[in-house]
Amino acid sequence: MIADKMDNMARALSLAKLALGSVSPNPAVGAVIVKGGKVVGQGYTQPPGGPHAEIVALKEAGERARGATLYVTLEPCCHYGRTPPCTKAIIEAGIVEVHAAMLDPNPVVAGRGKAELTKAGIKVVVGEHAESACEIVEAHIKYITEKIPFVTAKFAMSLDGKIATRTGDSKWISSDESRRHVHYLRYISDAIMVGVNTVLTDDPQLTVRCCTNGGLSHKQPLRVVVDTAGKTPTAAKIFDTPGNVLIAVGKSADPARKRALRQAGAEVIDMPVRHGLVHLPALLTALGERQITSVLVEGGGTLLGSLFDQRLVDKTIGFITPVIIGGKQARTPVAGKGVEKVLDSIKLERVRTAQFNGDVMISGYVGKEMCLPASSKKSAG
Repeated sequence: MIADKMDNMARALSLAKLALGSVSPNPAVGAVIVKGGKVVGQGYTQPPGGPHAEIVALKEAGERARGATLYVTLEPCCHYGRTPPCTKAIIEAGIVEVHAAMLDPNPVVAGRGKAELTKAGIKVVVGEHAESACEIVEAHIKYITEKIPFVTAKFAMSLDGKIATRTGDSKWISSDESRRHVHYLRYISDAIMVGVNTVLTDDPQLTVRCCTNGGLSHKQPLRVVVDTAGKTPTAAKIFDTPGNVLIAVGKSADPARKRALRQAGAEVIDMPVRHGLVHLPALLTALGERQITSVLVEGGGTLLGSLFDQRLVDKTIGFITPVIIGGKQARTPVAGKGVEKVLDSIKLERVRTAQFNGDVMISGYVGKEMCLPASSKKSAG
């Protein structure tokens, strides 16, 4: 395969995306090895316990790796985990130059991989397509640095800001194309979270139906229901499909209800309660302890409002459909207390837009950039 120098990192990024949804809690990484203007090896991170992207690429390249250049979307690791350090394999393979899209914010790496390669005489270049690389591993970064999952708030609404009519009907506000993209978002997430009112009103399956010929995906994220009083029906559809269900209840919830939910197949965890609702920071901590790195929150308004009020959302994805629903009683996507002044509104950064068959998707981030800059002092090792 002939390599275009300007496209080598882009190719590695495309490979990294193939790992999304199957390698958590590890980061999704892509790697490409180029020699004499040709791609001689490439690969992406394998499921936990399997080889990292660099090792897959080095194995494919074999002896052709000697004197070659490696393009990788994340700084190579330099520590022993489930697998040996990639830096050691890179050095032994005879790679002479490494291009890393970004440094690894993992405290056990954080520039040390770069320093180790440099010490071995390998030229290291950091920063190509850094923003795109960071987006691929954003959930891993949040988890590895803060021990809690990356939270994405997702909703679909009409042009006048409604997620359902006054009678509660919501099928379907968004287009088929938008909903297909939502299934991809579910696929790359470790967990889907909803409030109990969504289960009571819509009885959703919360499954992934993509990456197949229309059937259920082999990989189903954890389904999390925030249910302070334990009101989730044991006949709910979430119990009828493959995958695990976790229901977060208040510590004072009826023990009989908790037993019934466990008998239905759910893991039930007792959570502290604040202002009559499950304490969400404690729930996120509990999910982090279960190695959940990313949560896609799909509603309803009470849960999303609480997450925004408590500044627990990292990213927002909203689908806006060009229809008008109207009605003072029609539901809106984000409830909670909200802000008193527009000046205090939560402002999204790094905003992007896309179209899905007439729907407009707007996505953006809440809060700080999490990627470790190439100029970090830690990069000196």
